Amino acid sequence: MRRIYCIALLAALAAPATAPAAADEPISDGVVRVGVLLDLSGPYAYLSGEPSLLAARMAVEDFGGKVLGRPIEVVHADHHNRADQAAAMAREWFDTGGVDALMDVTGGVPALAVAKVAARSNRIAVFNSAGVSRLTNEACTPVTLHWAFDSYALANVTGTQLVREGGDSWYFVTADWTFGHVLERDTSEVVRAAGGKIFGSSMHAMSGVDFSRHLERAQESGAKVIAIATIGKDFIEAMRAAAALGIGAQGAQRLAAIMGFVNDIQVLGLESTQGLYLTTAFYWDLNDSSRAWSKRFYERAKKMPNMGQAGVYSATMHYLKAVQAAGTDRTDAVMQKMREMPVEFFGKVGRVRQDGRMVHDMYLLQVKAPDKSKGPWDLLELRATVPGDKAFRPLAQSMCPLVSK
Repeated sequence: MRRIYCIALLAALAAPATAPAAADEPISDGVVRVGVLLDLSGPYAYLSGEPSLLAARMAVEDFGGKVLGRPIEVVHADHHNRADQAAAMAREWFDTGGVDALMDVTGGVPALAVAKVAARSNRIAVFNSAGVSRLTNEACTPVTLHWAFDSYALANVTGTQLVREGGDSWYFVTADWTFGHVLERDTSEVVRAAGGKIFGSSMHAMSGVDFSRHLERAQESGAKVIAIATIGKDFIEAMRAAAALGIGAQGAQRLAAIMGFVNDIQVLGLESTQGLYLTTAFYWDLNDSSRAWSKRFYERAKKMPNMGQAGVYSATMHYLKAVQAAGTDRTDAVMQKMREMPVEFFGKVGRVRQDGRMVHDMYLLQVKAPDKSKGPWDLLELRATVPGDKAFRPLAQSMCPLVSK
C-alpha cells in the first residue's frame, strides 16, 4: 500500500499544475487579448499615445466586450520610440503574455522590428500609425497587415493631384533619416511620372533645427510646390518657419505636407497653415459615419481622432469580427477571415490584399482659411477622393513574396 501511495504521489507531482486546454476550446486561454505598443512619452505621443489606446478600447466596448462567449482584454505599453524595446515587449507578450494580436505599433522602425517578431511567433500584428510602405512590400509577412495609410499612398495622392492642378515643380524640405528619405523619394517618382520636375531639396537633422534657412532655400528655388517631408515636432517647427516667411498663404508657391495629421493643424492654427495640402486616410467630417464616431471619441478624448486612431478602431473591430466568424482565435483561421471579409472603414468599404495592405479610399485635403472655419476642429476641406486601387502601390509593382505574379 505504501508503495502504491508513493507512486500515486509522484504521478500527481509530475502532472502539470494546470490542465492543458481542450483541443476543441475555441479561445486559446479563455481570453482574447489585443495589444497596442505606443509612443506615450516621446516625440510622437501627441499623434498616437492615449487616444490610440482609447480607440482600441472603444472598439472592444462597441463589439460587446466578449467574443465567442469569452472576455476581450486590451493591454498596452510605451516602447519609448525604440525598436529594440518594441520587439522585446512584443516577444514577451506573444510568448508568455497571452496576447493574440497587436493593433498598432507607433513608428516605422519599431513596426518593422515587431513584424519580424510576429512572424516568428505566428501572431497577428496590424500597423496603423507607422507609415513605412515596406511593411507590405519587401518586409511583408503572412501575419502582418498595414491598415490606415502608408508612405506610398501619401506620396502618390499628394504628388499626382497637385501636378494635375498645375504644381509641376517641387522643392523638398526633408528629414535626414530613413523615413524622410522615403517620403521624398516616393513623391519625387510620382511627380516625375506625372510630368513634373524636382528643383532640389534641403535635408535637416532631427530636433533643434532652424528651419528658416531651409525654407528660404525653398523660396529661392522658384518651385511651385514646397513639400515638407518630415513629421512630428519637426513638422510643426517647419510650418511655423514657413508662416513667418509668408509661404503658402498667398502667392505662387504652395505648401504640401507629405505626412500631416489633423493634430498638427490644430496645434499650429489656421493662420499658420491655411492653404496647406495634405493627404489622409480619414477626416472626422467626411461623412455621417465618420462624424458620428468622431463625436463619441471627442467626448472622451477631448480631441478629434486622426487617421491612425481611426485605423486602430477599424482594425480592432475587424479582427474581433474575424475571430467571431472563424470560431476561434487561432492565427491562421483568423487571418483567413480578415482577408476574406470586407472591411468597414467609416462609411466606406475596404479590403485586405494578399500582401497585407488594407485598400480603401484616400483623400487630398486643404487647410481652410480662418474665415471659412465654423469651429475649433473645422480645419480641412476635401479637394479630391482617390479610390484605393489608384492610391496604393499596385500589386504588379510589389516585391512582397506573398504576391502571385
